[in-house]
Amino acid sequence: MRNIFLVIRREYMVRVKKKSFLIMTILGPLLFAAFYAAVIWISIGSVELKTVQVVDESSMFKDKFKDSESLKFSYLSSPIDSAKKGFQKSGANALVYIPKNVIKEPKSVRIYAAKNVSMELKSGIEDVIEKQIEEIKLSEAGITHKILEDSRVNVKSETISLSEEGEKTSSSGAATVIGGICAFLIYMSVFIYGTQVMRGITEEKTNRIVEVIISSVKPYQLMMGKIIGVALVGLTQFVLWIFLTASLSSVATKVMGDKLSKEAKAVTEMQQGVQNNSVPGGNVQNPVAEVMGAISSLNIPLIVSCFLFYYLGGYLLYSALFGAVGAAVDNDADTQQFMLPITLPIIFSFIFAQFVLRDPDGSLAFWTSIIPFTSPIIMMVRIPFGVPAWELALSMVLLVLGFMGTIWFAARIYRVGILMYGKKVTYKELAKWIFYK
Repeated sequence: MRNIFLVIRREYMVRVKKKSFLIMTILGPLLFAAFYAAVIWISIGSVELKTVQVVDESSMFKDKFKDSESLKFSYLSSPIDSAKKGFQKSGANALVYIPKNVIKEPKSVRIYAAKNVSMELKSGIEDVIEKQIEEIKLSEAGITHKILEDSRVNVKSETISLSEEGEKTSSSGAATVIGGICAFLIYMSVFIYGTQVMRGITEEKTNRIVEVIISSVKPYQLMMGKIIGVALVGLTQFVLWIFLTASLSSVATKVMGDKLSKEAKAVTEMQQGVQNNSVPGGNVQNPVAEVMGAISSLNIPLIVSCFLFYYLGGYLLYSALFGAVGAAVDNDADTQQFMLPITLPIIFSFIFAQFVLRDPDGSLAFWTSIIPFTSPIIMMVRIPFGVPAWELALSMVLLVLGFMGTIWFAARIYRVGILMYGKKVTYKELAKWIFYK
């Protein structure tokens, strides 16, 4: 055990002291936060006031197009030919022409613009005209405007989880996002840190450093030390990222919360201003408070603890296989033929995760969250939605047994391959190494 701890300490300290590790650990969350803040700020701040002229020959759409902070409508009484001639000098962004026979020929509506209008504005104008024509036809059928207004409803449901602990508010949207992020992080970490183990072993084997090392350390101890050392490096990085991200989110919420709420409200008004489908007495909710409330409805301590467990479990399972590949070959080019069987389960897990998000309690979700090769990613997708305790326990036990089995399997290959040079390794040769005494 002492030799394993020495290898772990060496692998950990060598990687943690690197400038690349410090830069990615400290600046990584800052760069991501700055990038997304800039994108949100630019996308929200880029909303400009646009003016739209309306020539309504049918006289049925007066005051039907509602102004907002981003859109302003003006109605012209001049003929369409005169309106088109004066359009360029008016500085308006679009000119909407509604003919007299619009009810019989709704496709006769025209939208003129110096440049192409956005799909959002086009669909919004069409939506207003469609609704007004529908109201006119319904009125002619004896359905009054009051009945139409009373029939319009805006349904927004609240999801509540029923469990032995009682009723608890939940958010399927937040669960989907958090589950997807956790699965993606584990997916990336398995590739990144597993590849580091493989390349580290291959490099030491190529440089013949391993011949000196194993004179004092057994091959199995060297492999375990490398795997656990790199795992602790990744775990350190993830823990620091979690704390830095939580701190940045708290600061951003306090500093930018009110500003983002006002800007988001302006964007919402722009999207709804041309549609005239608001419900009287509706409330405009604070989007920042809504997001934070959705996140707070999740069991964050359980998600974080399970993430750390499945990160370690998935990493140990796959890094042992990556380590075996690194020991079996002489250079990075030869690793490609053995990488496909290892990476396929990881790739399939990420693909299956897309379907599990749609049905987190289905049979596909259950079996893929139990099988050790897919459970690290799939179970992290399911946990925010709520997983029975027995399923979670079974998945964890099988994952522990899984990485114990892969470590034994990898150690059998590692002890032979680490000192094997100049021989083209095949799958048949690897099978012989496993059963060598």
